[in-house]
Amino acid sequence: MNKPKQPLTASQALNRAAALCARSEQSSGDIREKLLKWGLCSNDAAHVLQQLVEQGFIDDSRYARAFVKDRFAFNGWGRIKIAHQLRTKGIPSDAIDEAMTAIDEERYRERLAELLQAKWRTVKDREPRAAWAAMMRFAASRGFEASIAGECVKQVTRIDVEDD
Repeated sequence: MNKPKQPLTASQALNRAAALCARSEQSSGDIREKLLKWGLCSNDAAHVLQQLVEQGFIDDSRYARAFVKDRFAFNGWGRIKIAHQLRTKGIPSDAIDEAMTAIDEERYRERLAELLQAKWRTVKDREPRAAWAAMMRFAASRGFEASIAGECVKQVTRIDVEDD
């Protein structure tokens, strides 16, 4: 039979959270959620979180930079989606803005073009307007800005769909 789990003490939670942060970057919002889930009251959670920040285990700016780099390189996400995800994790806007500057504009457009070329293979047999719309929806779902997506879709598809 399973015994009911005992809530962690503040020192146990500090040690567990420090070990977690040592393994991988964590946001303060994610750790706050974990601390509360582990049974700490909000005051104890805030105190543990403050200790983790003071000891350098948590740094939201560092987390944002790593998140932006990974999501752009490995997931193929655009700025809009990355920024939204960081906001949901409680990262301050100034840290998000600073982290976004790490994305090279030329590489950003190249990455979108690569993604769109792969998508084009699945929609190229459709009617031109439908193919254009599918490509634009795809770019939007990845979090790329409409203006940049429109330019890249035109480049990849060689379709120029003007509004009537």
